[in-house]
Amino acid sequence: MTREDPFRAIEGQAEAVSLLRRVAAGDRIAHAYAFIGPEGSGRKAAALAFARALVAPAGGPAAARVDRGAHPDVTLIQPTPPEGDPKGPLALRIENIRELERRASLRPAEAAWKVFIVDGADRMTVATPQAFLKTLEEPPARTVIVLILSQLRALPATVLSRCQIIRFQPRQAPGTIALLPDGRGETRERALGALAEAESEGGEAILKIGEALGRDRQAAEAVIETCWLWYRDLLCALSGADARLAVFGSGAAAFAGRRSLDEVVEGLRACREAWQAVQGNVSPRLTVEVLLSRLAVRAA
Repeated sequence: MTREDPFRAIEGQAEAVSLLRRVAAGDRIAHAYAFIGPEGSGRKAAALAFARALVAPAGGPAAARVDRGAHPDVTLIQPTPPEGDPKGPLALRIENIRELERRASLRPAEAAWKVFIVDGADRMTVATPQAFLKTLEEPPARTVIVLILSQLRALPATVLSRCQIIRFQPRQAPGTIALLPDGRGETRERALGALAEAESEGGEAILKIGEALGRDRQAAEAVIETCWLWYRDLLCALSGADARLAVFGSGAAAFAGRRSLDEVVEGLRACREAWQAVQGNVSPRLTVEVLLSRLAVRAA
């Protein structure tokens, strides 16, 4: 009987899929992997396919239970709000890692392997990577851990050095030009919403955005990068460039006429300076507040 290919639905990631197929078919399976790539690139789907290949290589009902989240040997761990504050910021906290450690200490219930998929690994709180390190240094037998994150610098090198890196490329929509950043995804939408709110409501809204962001450097980077891409789209629209070059589709075209070329260029400069600041020792919150203030002034 021909075995089911769990990776058949993963599109646009030929190199990553080829590597994962070879790993799953062999006997040299690492205890930890880091799936690194932008949102929408298929990282989570690939992680679940990898889990199916390990715990249900023959497919069938066991594979279907992996898909439903009902297989006892596959655990998906995702960021959660603080206890007692369901509307608080989502993060991977020490208690999430403690639960992973507890489950990993048990033998597989049915399959040859246990697989733990840590989605949003770049949302670990400051203390969580250190707590996670022991599990990576002394992994339980027959256990595979998959971390899903957007970029290498999101986690300490001490954590990533214990993982095999699998890279995922941005997925291109039909008709787009290759190598453009992906303008889709919840993170981009939230960042664009913050920019729109700052431009329409001013200082009070900016302080509220900064307060919600706090010390989250990853979130600050997402806001800065999204603002830069938005102003890049404005520049493309002002210069009459091919519409396919726009990261956010036709959205910026409607706003381009409200900005002069000098204002757009100054906005891009503000984004670049904010990026340089957040890569240094400047507070993520302060960096974003200053950037949004500069952009809001130019939009007024």
